Amino acid sequence: MMSGCGLLTTIVALCVALLATPSECARAFYVFGDSLVDNGNNNYLLTTARADSPPYGIDYPTHRATGRFSNGHNIPDIISEQLGAEPTLPYLSPELHGAKLLVGANFASAGVGILNDTGIQFVNIVRISKQLKYFQEYQWKLRALVGVSQAQQVVNRALVLITLGGNDFVNNYYLIPFSLRSRQFSLPDFVRYLISEYKKILVRLYDMGARRVLVTGTGPLGCAPAELALRSLDGQCDTDLMRAAELFNPQLSQVLSELNGRHGEGTYIAANSMRVHFDFISNPAAYGFRTAKEACCGQGPHNGVGLCTVASNMCADRDEYVFWDAYHPTERANRIIVSQFMTGSLDYISPLNLSTVLEMDARLMN
Repeated sequence: MMSGCGLLTTIVALCVALLATPSECARAFYVFGDSLVDNGNNNYLLTTARADSPPYGIDYPTHRATGRFSNGHNIPDIISEQLGAEPTLPYLSPELHGAKLLVGANFASAGVGILNDTGIQFVNIVRISKQLKYFQEYQWKLRALVGVSQAQQVVNRALVLITLGGNDFVNNYYLIPFSLRSRQFSLPDFVRYLISEYKKILVRLYDMGARRVLVTGTGPLGCAPAELALRSLDGQCDTDLMRAAELFNPQLSQVLSELNGRHGEGTYIAANSMRVHFDFISNPAAYGFRTAKEACCGQGPHNGVGLCTVASNMCADRDEYVFWDAYHPTERANRIIVSQFMTGSLDYISPLNLSTVLEMDARLMN
């Protein structure tokens, strides 16, 4: 096994040989999951789950739609900033080759869930099983670039983010009344089934070389403008979806604790998305927001019907809104979320926050 100092020296040498920029040679970052973290993979697919048209991206540096479900940067972009790295490219991007492979890759795809039957209405999306196959394919490309041993070190040293679960409720179990899964399972049984399937995915990531995996739970699903528009008569969060999140998140935390007991404390890091989101949904003014019930961009009740389009209602100041569209946070809300991941207490992220993890790992490398 190469020492931390030896690994750092080797990576620096590789960067010089590949004429890579400093931001390409920061710690690699891999992203898996759904639309909350998709950087544009669905742009390359024939699917309705896409965000590659205005006004998506209105506050992105290019002021162009990128495929991110945001007015600007999303959670992976902001984590990349904290790593001192450039944003990860979508795995399906033709630009992902050469030194760009050292940055990592974003495998996420809007509409997917833990289960392969989640999001079937979107037709052509990169389901999590395919995301993992792409991760294997990525590693083959990395080995061809830097060699087997160095590629393994890059992957082992990387930070991994995975965000799954919300779609399994809103785009599966509760998608329509008497859905197939709701007839097959009671809600508690469905959550147990989801957790058992999620555990297999998390174990597979470890088997593929991931050693620092940030796992986000589901947020307060029933409070999204889409669900307020569909299910709420009085503007209160939907109780069924809130119960789903309240069942799911503690069981996910328990699995992560179990896996850490097997592989070492801090291998899996649990981000309490429910707590982070609910803080500014329950008291938006405390965080400088005007509303958490209305989307900035949309139509219908709460601006919560359909995607954001050029024909939608559009707020004047995105920074005043928690939600950009019917489901997804604004860039400003994303920055608050990541700040809690970076420096939050154990109520927000455990067993360690990301700043502590990055500091510990940097010491090991020096």
